[in-house]
Amino acid sequence: MKRLEFRNVTKRFGTMTAVEGVSLAIADGEVVSLIGPSGCGKSTLLNMGSGLDPASSGEVLVDGELVTKPNKHVAFMLQKDLLLPWRTIVENVELGQEIQGVTKAERRQRARDLLVKCRLPDFIDHYPHQLSGGMRQRAALARTLAVDPTVLLMDEPFSALDAQTKMVLQQDLGRTLADTRKTALLITHDLVEAIAMSDRILVMSQRPGRIIEEIVVEIADRDSPMKRRQHPKVAGYIVQLMNLLQIEQAAA
Repeated sequence: MKRLEFRNVTKRFGTMTAVEGVSLAIADGEVVSLIGPSGCGKSTLLNMGSGLDPASSGEVLVDGELVTKPNKHVAFMLQKDLLLPWRTIVENVELGQEIQGVTKAERRQRARDLLVKCRLPDFIDHYPHQLSGGMRQRAALARTLAVDPTVLLMDEPFSALDAQTKMVLQQDLGRTLADTRKTALLITHDLVEAIAMSDRILVMSQRPGRIIEEIVVEIADRDSPMKRRQHPKVAGYIVQLMNLLQIEQAAA
């Protein structure tokens, strides 16, 4: 089943075309990474997928339904955690459910359960300023999952973290996505992250962004990015991706 689909999508901002003729589909439970040069329209695709920004032409669909506005089936995780400083961590995780009208008891229990899964059980009643950057991103992940979305859109969610913390959170996310069978579209500039996290990697061209290559990651253990990082095939995928990106840079 196709969870997220772009059909010949183009987005223009005035006279500038950000993405042009993009078609892609992501199946139920699949994780796909999107890589490409800066400014090629990766975030623009996520904005259209979330319903925050309409396509100039073409169609975006979630579960076969046309996306025309933000909806509860799609959740967005950004580079910054954007936790509200005046709310405790558990209250931050509850926020989306609160907006959806979920009862206090139900949303509190779900938030607590997710914070346990995200390894933050001892920080439920803390405030964001009392947590490290990695812990705040774990809380942001819990908040994203709390609304039980069909599709997760992630725009470089770990790019601001140090290398060690990033790998730990990649492991957490990989396991969580596998356990919940969530569908995800991930933007990253980290080639190893793309290989470690994904079933497929889509490579975009310079602006106007188009999909120029699809690479299927034929490595087992997608639920364990740390294991994947150690696989001998990783080096070959990196060379392939670097060659594609260098060709694009040279063409600019």
